[in-house]
Amino acid sequence: MDYAFAIQPAAFTRFDEESELIEQCKEWGLVSEKATKAKAFFYKGNSLNVACHIVGLVDPMTAVIELDTKQLHCIHPSYLKEMQAANYSQRGAALAEDASATDELEAAEPEAKPAKATKAAKAEVSSEDGQAAPVEKAPAKEKTKKEKAPKLELPEEKVKMKATVTEFTTVPNNFSDTDDEVIIYEAVSILDPALDIGTAWSSHSATLKKLELAVGDTVTFECKIVAKKLSKHPVPYKINNPGKMQKVAE
Repeated sequence: MDYAFAIQPAAFTRFDEESELIEQCKEWGLVSEKATKAKAFFYKGNSLNVACHIVGLVDPMTAVIELDTKQLHCIHPSYLKEMQAANYSQRGAALAEDASATDELEAAEPEAKPAKATKAAKAEVSSEDGQAAPVEKAPAKEKTKKEKAPKLELPEEKVKMKATVTEFTTVPNNFSDTDDEVIIYEAVSILDPALDIGTAWSSHSATLKKLELAVGDTVTFECKIVAKKLSKHPVPYKINNPGKMQKVAE
């Protein structure tokens, strides 16, 4: 029997490979930086305790999980992280669940908007046509910064790109006690179709560390690029899960 509370995404990015899932889970603080395999997660809202799988994301603040009924459900990553605790409070979860289940708005592909810690405890994300989609969120007081609308029409699929490493730095992670290591790039461009991006950033993952990149290195790679500003830096775009990265001799 299907769950009435499930918030079905109208559109989302599915993880094609386990490596993509692991990298995103690291960014959300759902697995450790040393993790090499995906772990099992449990959904404990609505008086349930069932195994679930993370299958994709709507945006950086909205994970998509598959429940035991094969239904897809939108949930805030930090809420899912809370559910993994052995002492997770069902009473707090029920308040958030009851509110989000009553929202019948049709979901569309969204951008993250600032979360409000209300009794309804739900986050809304805006879509291209102005509609809003509900996301299940824990009743928390944490705030997120409002993101500006993207200035470029970015492709949704993976593309081949070129960029030059300009800086290595760290930024705070709201879902972890440790800062995230990141790389900032300049002269970023999509090769086909040709499109200049400018500056962008990516996580400095264990995979990228093996390449021993240095400031000034020019690299090519395949990735999905999204409009997501780097915290405390004027860098508006993020390179998601870069693969097949190679240094270019120039």
